[in-house]
Parts: sequence; C-alpha cells; structure tokens
Amino acid sequence: GVDDRLFAEGKIGKTLLKFSIPTIISMLVAELYNMVDTIFVGRAIGGNGIGALIVVFPIQRLMIALSMMIAIGSSTSIARSNGEKDFEKLGDAIKNALSLIVVIMIPLMAITIIFKDKVLLLLGGSENTIPYAKEYLNIVVFGFIFQCFTTCIAYIMMALGNRKIPLISTSIGAISNVIIDYILVVAIPCGIKGAAIATVISQIISFLYAYHHFHEVIKTFNISLGFKCNKEVWLSILTIGFSAFIVEFEDGLVAAILNNLLLRYEGEIGVIVLGIISKLSMFMFINIIGVSAAMQPIAAYNVGAKNYKRLREVVKKSIIAGFCSSAALWAGGLVFADKIISIFITDPYIIAKSAKAFRIMILLFPINSMYYLSIYYFQALGKAKTSFLVSIFRQLIILLPVSFVMLTVFDLGAMGVWISYPISDLVSSITSHFLMRRERNKLENKIQKQKEKKKQKEGYSI
Repeated sequence: GVDDRLFAEGKIGKTLLKFSIPTIISMLVAELYNMVDTIFVGRAIGGNGIGALIVVFPIQRLMIALSMMIAIGSSTSIARSNGEKDFEKLGDAIKNALSLIVVIMIPLMAITIIFKDKVLLLLGGSENTIPYAKEYLNIVVFGFIFQCFTTCIAYIMMALGNRKIPLISTSIGAISNVIIDYILVVAIPCGIKGAAIATVISQIISFLYAYHHFHEVIKTFNISLGFKCNKEVWLSILTIGFSAFIVEFEDGLVAAILNNLLLRYEGEIGVIVLGIISKLSMFMFINIIGVSAAMQPIAAYNVGAKNYKRLREVVKKSIIAGFCSSAALWAGGLVFADKIISIFITDPYIIAKSAKAFRIMILLFPINSMYYLSIYYFQALGKAKTSFLVSIFRQLIILLPVSFVMLTVFDLGAMGVWISYPISDLVSSITSHFLMRRERNKLENKIQKQKEKKKQKEGYSI
C-alpha cells in the first residue's frame, strides 16, 4: 500500500535511514552483479574473458543509465502528485513511464544486436576479446528490458512509501545470479555464455517478484495498464531524470577517456591501477548517492505538500548524514587501502602503486557529499536544468580537462590523473555549496511568508 505518513510526519532522521539503507543495499547489489560475473569468468576463462566483460561494460552502463533516467523521472513526479493528492496524475505518470520503457529499450536492443561487431570494436575490443564479448552480449542483451522494468517499478514503489519490495527484488536477483553463475560457469562449464545466461535468468526472476507486488499498486489506484503516450508527461520524465542518466553514464564515459589517456602516457599498468581504484571509489560513492536518493522522494513530497519547514529540516539532516558517513568511509579507505586492494590483486608492485593512487584520489572525499545531495535536491524541486549542469560539473567539466592538462602540459604521468580527482572534488563542492545556499535563502523567505499568513489568519479569527 501507500505510506505517505512517513513523508509528511515521520521523524526525519529515522525516515532518511529507512529509505537510504535499502537504496544503498540495492545499489551495492547492482554493483555486485558485475563483480560476480567478473570473478567467475576470470577464474574459468582468464584474462580474455575479463577483457570481454570490460568491453561490454559501457553498453550495460548505458542501459542502467536509461533505466535510472525513467525511474527517477517518473518517481519524482509520482511522489509530488502523491503530496498534492492528485491521483489521476499519479496513475498517468505510471502508465507513461512503463510505455516509455518499451519505446526506448526495444529499438536499442535491436540496434545492439545488429551492429554488435562495430560497437565492440569501437569500445576497444581486440581479436582476443571480441569473440568472447560477442558470445556474452548476444545473450545478455535480452535481460536489459527486464532490468529496466524492475528498476522503474522499484523507484515507483519507493516514491509511494514502500521500501521493502525494491530491496527484496534486487537481492533475489543477485543471489540467484551467484547460484546460477556457479552452476553454469563452474559446475557445467558453459564458459562466458553461462555467465550471460545466469545474468538474464536472475534479471527475469527479479522482475517477476517486483511485478507481482506492483500489481497491488495498480489495483489500489485503479490503473488500467495499456500503452500511453502523453508527450508532456514523457518530456517531464526525461528532463527530470536526465541528470540521473548522466550521473550513471558518465562513469563509463570518463573511464573510457581516461583509459585511452593513461594507455598513451603511462602504459598498461596505469589502466590496471585506474580499473582497481575506480571500482573501490565506486563502492564509497554508493553511500552518498544512497543518502541523496533517499532524501529525494521525501523532499519532493514536501515540495508538493508546500511543507517548507519540514523541507528545510530534510535538507539539513541529509547534509549531516551524508558528511558523517562519507567521513567514516574515507578514514577507513586511507588506513586500510593496501589491505582492501589486495582482495583484487596479488602483485605487490601493483598493490603499492594502487594504494598510493587511491589515497590521493580520495584525499577530499567527504566534501563530495554536498555535491551529490545538491544534484538530487534540485531534481526534487523540479529544477532539471540546474540539476543537469551540476551533475556534469565534477567529472566532465572539471576532472577530464584537468587530467588532460596535467598529463600533456605538466607531463605528470598517471600522478596527474590521480591529483585531478581532489582538485575536481574541491571545485565542484564549493560550487554546489553556493548554489545550495542560494536555495536555502529562497526557502527561508517562503517559510517567513507562511508564518505571516498564519499570523494574519489568526488575527482575523480573533
């Protein structure tokens, strides 16, 4: 069912915790899908198998990014309609979101299958990895639409106050992925095909569980499922969700560009180190993105309900939660860098190089919390343009150009790339701090106006 009491009256700290923990766990689980395939394939096939998975990774990233765009775009609008108690608009948003998935995903799956040879070459496949990459992609492509539906349903359920279903559906998927991977890659060695089949089957299982529970929402709001194309609704879903798309997709894009730069100036070892430390930092970022994504439906609901005092408190509590949890992870990362990296790799030379790079990369990590919160806060306010500009700021506008300058002008090699991380963290955090302060002033004005109106009303009623 629908639980808006949490959004409207629940203790903010508790509500944030209730929503951020499932979000963080389901994001960790989504990252683990990729890790599990890599571990099994690496042990069964070796380097070329892992190479093939790395080549296919940007395509999977693109699909996840598109799912997140539709999921966040529709769930923000659903949370706001729920706050305004406009249930017709709410049902409309659900129908349009599901239709949009079909329209985007099916052509994309077809294009991927038809042009796979060209695409894999473009993504850096070699004659050793492309045969494996093709085998994997041929099968894994069929899971994309199920994954997209599951993500979208999960976010819609969360926007309506149900946080258990998203968590259980992703966990069921991940656990079945490990079991089926073991059977099809180790027990009955089907090679990389086995890993692909395992991924698709577990995505379907996850979808069936989510859809089964989603059916209750359809009944509650009396929604008739059918194809629905309302241009305005589609446009609003895509514009609100676009920055979420960028946040997800830019990781793949930045990795591809930095890989090429490091290969040219540092050789293969630079690429290996970047691969290890970016995987690690991705796990650290999940925490702050989880807090921000949990804050978003609560903020959007209170924007819709015009409860500005509560909105102010939501933002304040989220900033504190984001900063404290990031600081704890950061301390752990600095102290245990070598130990954590030795889980991935045994070569002592690479461990030492990676640990040093990782410590430089996360030097200013805790201040990133404000940056990510601001992206999601602007989405909750419906300010899609600001949210989008902030979301491309850290990596695409600052990090890549600074890396390029450090490598080409100052000739610092890989060190130049590692240094550019704290530089971009500093610049982007200061910028988002100013933007958030401007929003806080506007919010204070609205609260003041509400107080005055209340006083006037009380004055009349005496």
